[in-house]
Amino acid sequence: MSADTSGIDFGGPVLRPRGFDVRWIHGSPSSKHNTDPDIQVHEYDEHTVVLRQNMAVHYEAPFMFLLFGNARAVLIDTGATASPDFFPLRRVVDELVDGWLARHPRQDYRLLVLHTHAHGDHVAGDGQFAGRPGTTVVDADLATAWKFFGFDEDPTAVSRVDLGGRALECLATPGHHEAAVTFYDPWTGFLLTGDTVYPGRLYVQDRSAFTRTIDRLIEFCEHRPVTHVLGCHVEMTTEPGVDYPVRTTYQPHEPPLQMTTGHLHEIRAALDEVGDRPRRLARPLFVICPDD
Repeated sequence: MSADTSGIDFGGPVLRPRGFDVRWIHGSPSSKHNTDPDIQVHEYDEHTVVLRQNMAVHYEAPFMFLLFGNARAVLIDTGATASPDFFPLRRVVDELVDGWLARHPRQDYRLLVLHTHAHGDHVAGDGQFAGRPGTTVVDADLATAWKFFGFDEDPTAVSRVDLGGRALECLATPGHHEAAVTFYDPWTGFLLTGDTVYPGRLYVQDRSAFTRTIDRLIEFCEHRPVTHVLGCHVEMTTEPGVDYPVRTTYQPHEPPLQMTTGHLHEIRAALDEVGDRPRRLARPLFVICPDD
């Protein structure tokens, strides 16, 4: 089969929603004897890859996202471990980029590294991309990230990051972290919410900001087709309202990673129930937690 050297049309209608036909690696009773890959690779479609870090490497087991456009790819988040020996993110990403370019040859193809926020389990692998040719790593701290997206001038703006025909819409979504960013990908319909929304403990650093963020996401999604709401962790069990303890390294009964826009409304209602008195409040697929 000949390689595709033409531009890919990412501007058509959003693909029909696909399920995630994948069993995520979820640790093992003995981390010492774990045989799963350090990084699980799931190709959602030909141009979209979801990665998960092995719990035996780091209990946070964050998810990362690699999206390909005609001119460049973007890696969103770099995981919880700096060492390439224990967590070979650069090698895995290079292999995926090389494979994509073998099918879709491009000249001067570049890589952009962005983040959902600046907590250590989302930025630890940044150093692996230092010196990589054709690569821009945007630091996740407030000043750097906000300037890149233009949120320093207008935090209510919807910023666009063009990958070459595939343009992500990016929103400032503080509340869990002051520099949190949510990404919307019209090609897949993914809403990538980092640690703001996911099946787990939603740590609220700033309640007012977090509430405004959920309101904004609800309004944003009313005007766009969203197939899946995807955060960066799974911490819940399949028993409604019950989460795995912090630092768990074996989660055999996880719910799916993907959530829906309906869960945004459930989170908003839970915030109203919590009110002005910070406390833990469990719902079937998430737990509101004060970040203290």
